[in-house]
Amino acid sequence: MQKAYRVEQLTKVYAKGPMANDKIDLEIAQGEIFGVFGPNGAGKTTLVRQMAGLLRPTSGSIFLFGHDVVAKPAVVPHYVGYYNQIVVGLNSHKFREALYITGRLRGQSKAEAQKQADGLIERFDVKELADRLVGKLSGGERRLAALLSTFMNYSRLLILDEPTNELDPVRRRLVWDYLHELNGQRGTTIILVTHNVLEAEWVVQRVTIIDLGKLQAMGTPGQLKRLVEDTVRLEVRLRSGQEEQAQDFLAAIPDSIRLRPAVWQITSSKGEASALFSTVIERLGFETLDDFRLITPTFEDVYIKLTGKRWEGNDERGNGAS
Repeated sequence: MQKAYRVEQLTKVYAKGPMANDKIDLEIAQGEIFGVFGPNGAGKTTLVRQMAGLLRPTSGSIFLFGHDVVAKPAVVPHYVGYYNQIVVGLNSHKFREALYITGRLRGQSKAEAQKQADGLIERFDVKELADRLVGKLSGGERRLAALLSTFMNYSRLLILDEPTNELDPVRRRLVWDYLHELNGQRGTTIILVTHNVLEAEWVVQRVTIIDLGKLQAMGTPGQLKRLVEDTVRLEVRLRSGQEEQAQDFLAAIPDSIRLRPAVWQITSSKGEASALFSTVIERLGFETLDDFRLITPTFEDVYIKLTGKRWEGNDERGNGAS
């Protein structure tokens, strides 16, 4: 199968700050939905900005459908639709105009651009926004205008950096469904960059986890989850006013984490989960617990396994946490 991207020994060092990308090697097949997962500040955006020809690497090479992106970055727009987290250039246009103009700039005829713009507006249920200025919309609505503009003219490859940030749950679902449709019906290659993997892990066909500028692992979702297949997590929510009397007990349990006020999470092996659950129930009692659930392995668990830390790195850990 033809490679959409081939990245070799890609390194980016900024004048101030740590190394952003450190000798990254990866290949993305044509027609693949490929995920780049990792926490904020991991180097994900730096990586894809180089792949989109917007940032020159310190060293290394990038090939897009056989074209040398480092030597000729102007080739990228002929193949790639790129969406980033910063909405620029659309605020003075109406929502519908932003889509239409983008399509025209990418080579669509008036009729083609109008037809696709109208179709996207209907598909994402934004008719009430169509004739409003993008600059007057909410943050999530402005991001949606930029995202739908990225879809114009059906680029052969899409690079989407945090595409569902600030979108409501219904429109997030519409985005995932539309990406599946583009991939399945048109063979569009999609590179999905995100730090929020709970939804995205069900979309991608193959994924790499990146942290501190380095690739930590790569494979299918199933392959990576098998790294932590023996792990489960018990999430406990305490009733109002009960945390003070329960927190010392919960904090003393190995691998316990205080996610937020009155919510704790305990990581355990599957073999120890039953005993752990019984101990927590016996010690705290149902009158202390508002809710609880067992969670099977996710990409967050894979990341913790590979790096020894949580995604966001700002949870309050229990005394026994490793």
